[in-house]
Amino acid sequence: MEYVTIGKILNTFGIKGELKVDVYTDFPEDRFRKGSTVYIGDEYRPFEVGSYREHKGFLLLLLKDNEDINLVEKFKGMYLYKSKDDIKPLGEGEYYFSDLKDLDVYADDKKIGRVLNVEAGLRNNNLRVLKDEDGKEYLIPFIPVFIRNVDLSEKRIDINWIEGLI
Repeated sequence: MEYVTIGKILNTFGIKGELKVDVYTDFPEDRFRKGSTVYIGDEYRPFEVGSYREHKGFLLLLLKDNEDINLVEKFKGMYLYKSKDDIKPLGEGEYYFSDLKDLDVYADDKKIGRVLNVEAGLRNNNLRVLKDEDGKEYLIPFIPVFIRNVDLSEKRIDINWIEGLI
């Protein structure tokens, strides 16, 4: 079975077993839907979603039958996954956040950095890129005016160079 990374468990929240999650998906309402299955850790251990809610830019996730902080503390730092079989197919030009992570970024055929993460924004998603030359991180809007091409097989993103972008 193939999996897609949908988030990382940062911490617990309260004593009733809620998990504070950094979301790696555009579709949290679908991925964390009550009654759906999420998988935790490298063993892809399945859990049923009891509920979720947004709080201060993060998602608070409650796993069914794990409504106690003592049962979920061990999940801190682990990644959350969804089975690709449970996810609707993507359209042309759409990508999973986890597929874009670690791709090399090029401008005019010169490698300028690597994608550290994809961050969901209000109007558009952004690529957080670690620039090779100086080790600084930059945000590049993931919109057609900036993104020329994404090639998953070559692990490469080509951007349109615009002065002041990086």
